[in-house]
Amino acid sequence: MRTIPVDVSAFEAWLCVMLPEPRVANLETGELRKDRETGKTMYQVGVCAIQGRNSSVIQVTVVGEPAGLTLGAPVRLVDLEATPWDRDGRSGVAWRASALAPVQAPAAGRPTGGPAAGPGGGPGAGGRGDAR
Repeated sequence: MRTIPVDVSAFEAWLCVMLPEPRVANLETGELRKDRETGKTMYQVGVCAIQGRNSSVIQVTVVGEPAGLTLGAPVRLVDLEATPWDRDGRSGVAWRASALAPVQAPAAGRPTGGPAAGPGGGPGAGGRGDAR
């Protein structure tokens, strides 16, 4: 199969939208899918890719269970690859990463650069949604 490397830095954010679940190889027996090289269980994680005003949710497969993920939290993907597939009249793209982990929060006391970081930012600062 031909894999296509994905430049994850071209996206503004990657968010966890589905916690890790083991991939099932055989629905009848419940046998889990294993990585051929390591023998470890493969997991699937729902991730939302955000680029400008566009977003897409993809299911990313990783070897071993990623730790520390929470719903809605930013994640870091390492070596993301897309593999187009076509089987029995169906087609799609399989997504796989060598690692998927939560993004570390900035150290306390440092501004994050977001809208609430500057003067007058944050809730109740008079922007839209301010109850008056």
